[in-house]
Amino acid sequence: MTDTDKIKTYRRAGLIIAFLIFVLDQASKFVVMVPLQLPVRKQIELMPFFNLTWAKNYGVSMGFLTASTDFQRWALVTLTGLIGVAVFLWMRREQAKWDIVALGMILGGAMGNIVDRARLGYVADFADLHIGDFRPFLIFNLADACISIGVVILLARALLIREKKDETKDDVQLDES
Repeated sequence: MTDTDKIKTYRRAGLIIAFLIFVLDQASKFVVMVPLQLPVRKQIELMPFFNLTWAKNYGVSMGFLTASTDFQRWALVTLTGLIGVAVFLWMRREQAKWDIVALGMILGGAMGNIVDRARLGYVADFADLHIGDFRPFLIFNLADACISIGVVILLARALLIREKKDETKDDVQLDES
């Protein structure tokens, strides 16, 4: 298999990852909203450190850019949609396997949250990790988790993994004379 074929395979895998995350995110939201009736029940205690807790997120990450009017809602849908398109285009150009995987995670999560915002007017959040009363995270969903993990992978690869540069004769050398 040539390098070009490998990269095409990675990109295809990135799209499959995005699709699977989107489907799993929407399925998990359906389960908590319909069969489990979480919007009515408000909270279901599952473990000493994990509850299903209903929350509507009208903004983006950590409640920033809260959309309180229809105009703001659709502006936020448009903005996040444009970001999703940028991630998709980045993924189509990317050549590193793990960056493509990370971008697929971000794209799938973004699409899940965009669909919520367009369909419901808010993003449905329900995962509530805690240690007693201490909550190190806001209530989140599968899409949020995948976006966060994808961003961490990209940052870790950018900051910690340095690819060796080939030293070639074409490198420019300063003449000190």
